[in-house]
Amino acid sequence: MIRQAFLQPIVRGCAALAALVLLAVAAPPASARTDVAPYLEVQQVLSADLNGGDVLTYTAAVAGIDGRVSARRFEAQISYRYEHRFAWDDDLSDDNVHTGIAQARLDVVPNLLSLDAGALAARSRADARGPVLGFNTVDAPNVAEVYSAYVGPTLSTRVGGLDVGASYRLGYVHVDDHSLAGDPDRPAFDPYDSSVVHNADASVGMGPGRLPFGWTIGAGYVREEVDRLDREFEGQYVRGDIVVPVSHSLALTAGVGYEDIEASQQDILRDVGGVPIISPDGDLIADPTKPRLLTYDTDGLIYDAGVIWRPSRRTELQARVGHRYGGTTVVGSLRHALSDAYGLSANVYDSVSTFGQLTLTNLNGLPANFNVNPNPLSPGLGGVGGCVFGEEGGSGVCFDDAFQSIDSSNFRIRGANILFSGGRGPWGMGVGAGYAQRRYVQPGITLDGFTLDGRKDHSFTLNGYVSRALSRTSSVNVNAYAAWFDSGLPGSPESVGAGISGSYHRTLWIDRLQGYAAAGLFTSDSGDFDGDFDSTIASGLVGLRYTF
Repeated sequence: MIRQAFLQPIVRGCAALAALVLLAVAAPPASARTDVAPYLEVQQVLSADLNGGDVLTYTAAVAGIDGRVSARRFEAQISYRYEHRFAWDDDLSDDNVHTGIAQARLDVVPNLLSLDAGALAARSRADARGPVLGFNTVDAPNVAEVYSAYVGPTLSTRVGGLDVGASYRLGYVHVDDHSLAGDPDRPAFDPYDSSVVHNADASVGMGPGRLPFGWTIGAGYVREEVDRLDREFEGQYVRGDIVVPVSHSLALTAGVGYEDIEASQQDILRDVGGVPIISPDGDLIADPTKPRLLTYDTDGLIYDAGVIWRPSRRTELQARVGHRYGGTTVVGSLRHALSDAYGLSANVYDSVSTFGQLTLTNLNGLPANFNVNPNPLSPGLGGVGGCVFGEEGGSGVCFDDAFQSIDSSNFRIRGANILFSGGRGPWGMGVGAGYAQRRYVQPGITLDGFTLDGRKDHSFTLNGYVSRALSRTSSVNVNAYAAWFDSGLPGSPESVGAGISGSYHRTLWIDRLQGYAAAGLFTSDSGDFDGDFDSTIASGLVGLRYTF
């Protein structure tokens, strides 16, 4: 009860954050440059299962806002839509869908202190055993709604010849997992409710110049509290790094430090025979009368070394190899501007994390100015996972490393992603691809003879779009995605999904009225459900939007 009382104001504060971002766009400062477009829509949608399944139709009523505010000390952007679906058939239920993303930055003290915030409403693949779906129509059997927000200050300044920086983020993640609820034969494998994350870091350093090398001393702290089984994650580190230039374009870098990470959870309730007691919705029940169980524990020396290569202002490559998390780590990044209009970015990463921490990291990494995908059948954040591309070529973030599946457990995640985007004249495009491997860590709790501890899952995702303005009043957009997922669970085969969709938009009699049509073909194959959810679905819709 004490913990719930502590979390309630944080939860309310994070929920209010999204509303504050909305208000900042809807009621900007008088001197701000604004581009705010609230709108209403109506859609008629048809979805047909080509594998001999049902043909389903519904009508959707939509209210949304796309907006951007730019003032001397304030920046904010939002893209949000609420959709209510009225089913025409008993096989399809009425539904409410929230999708959107927002960010805001206030310079409290220019060139010293800022306040940053962000919010997200999206959809994620829920259960590791279920189908991979990416389209944005009808009821999906393995989709959960994800809501997330963060807020916190950022300090960045110079003190004498030193660069000083620090930041703190308070984040919240909530999952509404109704995808497999009500199926007593197949409850969610590792259900998730909500988590609160505290993340802080600070650094002080000096670039090469006064000394023949640059140096930085940094420290960080992260703490997460997850509702399920009262799970806790706590990590802290301190390290020093040096950068030694060896030419105008090449530098060597190395770092050493100390790290301590510990994760724990409550033991589970068992009957007199030692068998776990399961709640009516199929979940484990925490037993606070027993000692907490240690999930993950590592501490000791961390170190790495690598290179920084900057042959021009358009290109930067960093690569490091070292020791962390009890083994070898390899990380790196690439940024390259192919031209003023197109760019490329790539990352290789290795960390110990959770679903909540990954979601907030991605949200905090949104590009300064992001683009809104107009395709109503797009996978994107309106479907499952997907990428958000920035206006600057090569900028953006893909949420698939987090949204490949939802688990409340801790894991070590290693992977790589690459993103290419840009646009010139009437053309715009973006492609994002990523691979991720999670290795889960849990105490020695077994359920039906199986434990998540040591399990590895693998995923590969590909998302892309091309858009073209045909005239001042019309445009076309094509989206495609492909995904592969191997849960690593006994008896669960690999899941695959793919799809392509296109849309046409045209301004009608007045500039504020727009009509559009879209069509798509989507396929999903997941053998663990005995073919119940394997499908090839053709979807089409027509819609009308009025922008205020």
